[in-house]
Amino acid sequence: MPGPCALVLFGVTGDLSRKKLMPALYDLANRGLLPPGFGLVGFARRDWADEDFAQVVHDSVREHSRTPFREETWAQLMESIRFVQGTFDDDEAFVRLKATLQELDNVQGTGGNHAFYLSVPPRMFNQVIAQLTRVGLTEHSPGRWSRVVIEKPFGRDLTSAQELEKTVSSAFPESSVFRIDHYLGKETVQNLLALRFANQLFEPIWSRTYIDHVQITMAEDIGIGGRAGYYDGIGAARDVIQNHLLQLLALTAMEEPTSFTAENLRIEKQKVLDAVRPPRDFARDTARGQYTGAWAGGVKVRGYLEEDGIPQDSRTETYAAIRVDIDNRRWAGVPFYLRAAKRMPRRVTEIALVLQPAPHLPFTDVAELGANAIVLRIQPDEGVTLRFGAKVPSTQMEIREVSMDFTYGGSFTESSPEAYERLIIDVLLGDPPLFPQRAQVEASWRILDPVLDYWASLPTTPDPYASGTWGPESAAAMMAASGRTWRRP
Repeated sequence: MPGPCALVLFGVTGDLSRKKLMPALYDLANRGLLPPGFGLVGFARRDWADEDFAQVVHDSVREHSRTPFREETWAQLMESIRFVQGTFDDDEAFVRLKATLQELDNVQGTGGNHAFYLSVPPRMFNQVIAQLTRVGLTEHSPGRWSRVVIEKPFGRDLTSAQELEKTVSSAFPESSVFRIDHYLGKETVQNLLALRFANQLFEPIWSRTYIDHVQITMAEDIGIGGRAGYYDGIGAARDVIQNHLLQLLALTAMEEPTSFTAENLRIEKQKVLDAVRPPRDFARDTARGQYTGAWAGGVKVRGYLEEDGIPQDSRTETYAAIRVDIDNRRWAGVPFYLRAAKRMPRRVTEIALVLQPAPHLPFTDVAELGANAIVLRIQPDEGVTLRFGAKVPSTQMEIREVSMDFTYGGSFTESSPEAYERLIIDVLLGDPPLFPQRAQVEASWRILDPVLDYWASLPTTPDPYASGTWGPESAAAMMAASGRTWRRP
């Protein structure tokens, strides 16, 4: 349990706050993981009283919390809720914010420890941080702390990421900056470390000696919904590959740390990202696409260019796939394929390590036998699958592909906490092992920027693919160039 503290949410009226952050805070309170001296402050331009904001939190919790609603938990949490009305250019609003935090320090015993969650577009970071600095809320003193939490995207390229970091570091030291990547809070991502390093079964084959290639996939079955203002001009590569998928790659490929402290994990992840080589042949080793209207899941859906707020000449990709290689002894010659897309047949995120074929197959019928694989399912049904060949009963020696599944729900009675529960509690504890550091963010942009520059130079638009399919033909051709195929999870 963290010590006394207050959490300030900027952007409390947004979907992230309503659907994830406030329910996660309630779930933490319900599990007894918030300190008695805790305060929650919402900051927005709405003309709300504390009671109005409390009702918003109440409705969000009722609709989206993971744990059952309990009146006693809600009553305790409600005492800690405050609201400050204002805009980011309103000097007096930040004076009121400081006064509100001082009142919580006195009444709730929050101890002068404050975390500022910037659930706002990155272009507003500079203004918010400047205001916090002006009223003295970023100052550090003995026995008290001030931390900032920022959401992706961490810039739109290396240059803008460095400018963003300059803004943040002007007020907060690196140890007080928490960059949220909610995928790193998911149970299976953390279990990846246990799977590799707590079991003699897997680590000996976790290298180029046995692994043919690795596929890391994040597929969504939805379109952009009402996010046109955010998504257009960003695209799948910036939105997902630069952060989520390259972080998953680093955890998959890194060497064993001497311990699981934040510093040791950071060192090993950084080594991997520094060793990643971007595609050598962009035309062959990358693919991009844009979904078109079709029947998907029994529903007629619109194409990307038909979505509200999307210009007809938009070149933003909704499907992005790249091949990267890791230039170190463990992974030399093993391609890592990363893909992220919208309007896929199903929602799934997974890491699949596909093993090399057996050197000799003395069986009569192996035509249907695929490659062995270790698959870590990140969402929606978290678990691990081993795929291998087994003999079909009542046949002479016919081999068929089978799967062995581990699911969290089938092995543990307690349900997995939401990613934001883990990440928020780590912010309040000041424990940063699951958060990308500045150097990792910059290394990721160095990997992706050449691909984005190549795509921007092309005179053509992204390749079309029908909604509800697994992407454009160019993506299949990208894999076929090396004699491989994409998995269909």
